[in-house]
Amino acid sequence: MADLPDPATPGGSRVSRGLGATARATRRAGSFTMRTARRAAEAEGAGESGLARLIQMHFFNTAGDAAVAIALAGTLFFTVPSGEARGQVALFLGLTMLPFAIVAPLIGPFLDRFAHGRRWAIGATMAVRAFLCWVLAGAVVSDSVWIFPAALGVLVGSKAYGVTRAAAVPRLLPDDFTLVKANGRVSMAGMVGVAVSAPLAGLASLAGPEWVLRYAFLLFVAATIGAVRLPPRVDSSAGEGDLLLRREAVATARTGSVRIPPAVAYALRANCGPRWMSGFLIMFMAFQLRQNPIDGWSTELLTALVVGGAATGNFLGVVAASVLKQINPAITVSAVLVADVAVVLFGFLLYGVLALALLGLVAGLGQALAKFSLDATIQRDVPHRVQASAFARSDTTLQLAWVIGGFVGIAMPIDPPRLGLAVATVVLTAWGVFVLLRHPRRMRQRVPTGN
Repeated sequence: MADLPDPATPGGSRVSRGLGATARATRRAGSFTMRTARRAAEAEGAGESGLARLIQMHFFNTAGDAAVAIALAGTLFFTVPSGEARGQVALFLGLTMLPFAIVAPLIGPFLDRFAHGRRWAIGATMAVRAFLCWVLAGAVVSDSVWIFPAALGVLVGSKAYGVTRAAAVPRLLPDDFTLVKANGRVSMAGMVGVAVSAPLAGLASLAGPEWVLRYAFLLFVAATIGAVRLPPRVDSSAGEGDLLLRREAVATARTGSVRIPPAVAYALRANCGPRWMSGFLIMFMAFQLRQNPIDGWSTELLTALVVGGAATGNFLGVVAASVLKQINPAITVSAVLVADVAVVLFGFLLYGVLALALLGLVAGLGQALAKFSLDATIQRDVPHRVQASAFARSDTTLQLAWVIGGFVGIAMPIDPPRLGLAVATVVLTAWGVFVLLRHPRRMRQRVPTGN
């Protein structure tokens, strides 16, 4: 191995000066980026309302999720025998369905009734994931049986975070801010978090997946601190009621309770289709591409193609939502359902690299647009005093749809490769027909997307 240049020599001096200049430039660039990001997060009153703090917390959350995904990409699916992995993941994913089914009608009212509920609930989802990342860091080194329960615990924690964050956003809106705009700004911060964290996690993976998980641990610790530092108004439930998803008798309804509007119910049912498809594709393709890769393509490249297509589609959905001035949410969610059915059918008939790329792209784009439309419908039709419960309930329902889709994807046999896509086509077609037949008549009002 060649000796490093001596700093006392002219060559060594040049190297030392170059390294020092690079470090200073990197520090200045990092400081400039942080200042710019902070100004953007605090713009238009978001700093005064506390929304900027939630945006910053969400940045660390998605950065941690990205690090966990990179760490597990080479351990959870690619180092365990396929049959064993399918069985264990199916078991633990099945166990996660029961908690979601129980908390679906309870989590919104629970957060609304108890003081200090939202900040500590959000912080708990972060702290639990930080602990599980530390457990995973040791488990991946020793091949411990705790890999799967800890990994799926991180997944459940991520889904629970989505529910609690949705309940908090309505309390942090600046003046003249719409929920759609606030959610869009939070989502954009999440994309930046992934873009910043993924390269760093990739570098850490060179030293081993355990170091990526320790990096994720630090990110979730930072996110936990950010959750605790959210403004006290996040915990306030003054003036809020409960959103009743069923037709309870008026005599038994509590003061302040309202029934879910037909347009919101329709948008929520329509969103379940794209969310089910997302969970199905992630779990099904993870094993399908590993066991039956397409000739001439490596498993890693095919997986990156599907995941990259989904990420691109999600980004395009957020951009489209921020560009459009008006949107008809009923038409959007209906179009997404039809597009999902069409692309899954295309994948079944013409299974190949192009079909996989389109599956990922349409799944990501459709899920983003459908969720945007649901948010806009809740903002338009649900009274402000119950919007926190509405967002919590809708997000919990969508997370449950994702889990069910993932369970079906794991339960599908790998051979023949098209069987799973055929089942997905049948399920989505049946669900689409059910949703479209229950389309309410009074859903023609256009929803503004900005101020």
